[in-house]
Amino acid sequence: MTDRLHVSLAMRPASLADHLFDDTLRRRMQTVANVRPEVLEDFENPASREALAATDVLVAGWGAPPLPEDERAAPRLRAVLSASGNAGGMLGPLARTRGLRLTNARTANSRPVAEFAVAAILLAGKRALPAARLYGRLRGAVDRETHLATAGNHGARIGIVGASTTGRLTIELLRPFDLHVVVHDPYLDEAGARSLGVELASLDELVRTCSVVSVQAPELPETRGMIGAAQLSAMPDGATLINTARGSLIDTHALVAELRTGRIDAVLDVTDPEPLPPDHPLWDLPNVLLTPHVAGSLGNELLRLGERVVEELEQLAQGLPALDPES
Repeated sequence: MTDRLHVSLAMRPASLADHLFDDTLRRRMQTVANVRPEVLEDFENPASREALAATDVLVAGWGAPPLPEDERAAPRLRAVLSASGNAGGMLGPLARTRGLRLTNARTANSRPVAEFAVAAILLAGKRALPAARLYGRLRGAVDRETHLATAGNHGARIGIVGASTTGRLTIELLRPFDLHVVVHDPYLDEAGARSLGVELASLDELVRTCSVVSVQAPELPETRGMIGAAQLSAMPDGATLINTARGSLIDTHALVAELRTGRIDAVLDVTDPEPLPPDHPLWDLPNVLLTPHVAGSLGNELLRLGERVVEELEQLAQGLPALDPES
């Protein structure tokens, strides 16, 4: 390629770019392209419109403004490289109708989510939540053989709901541990399950037989509310439900009702709605660990997303296929 690509960054707030791209990543971008130093937060003012008109590649982060529907506003644009989950969805209809090269960092973001899930699964196997409650109540020695007789990760059945990118990575990260992993996914067949080294099961069988259930399916019309009252009531006493996917996959009303019985525990990084109203009962239930959607990339993990974007830019500059293309 003889002409260097002209790259603009678009995201809100503009300071997000400093968390995605450190000096090393910025130098790599500058090696293959001319990168505009200022970050665009909108396409409304004259300066940002001028920048967009001269842009070949748009690097988008959270809060990126929608592209103008008039393709004359970005006549040179040929690619949108997203540091988040969906380039086309973030940037409006022009991204699709123009036939732009669209990529996202969903694969890179799956790593911390899977790591969070694995940590939660192993802690759940050790019955960490009920053990902490018991210890706090006794404020003294705990008879572990009596009160935690069912705890432990030796041969435990772990259910993964959804063989998504994150679900598959979770399965991979669980391999070194002495666990029996069971997966439910309507698009996974027996041969696929064997290749992953897992047991394939229906959703009802999975929730009935697994001591830990980790929800990692995508949010689709058919997956909303897939974990309802029937599935929750079928979970064994002392089981733990983990959700790092989307809150809508679990019927919140049914979940609250089941948790109030004290039979099961829950680790919820996502909820429906999100965030929960201040008076929502999930805040106060002792058998619930609520975290504020931290399983995905945050802090220094954002650099992994930035690195993926830089890799996509390098692929484009060398005339090579995209690593994570959007269909």
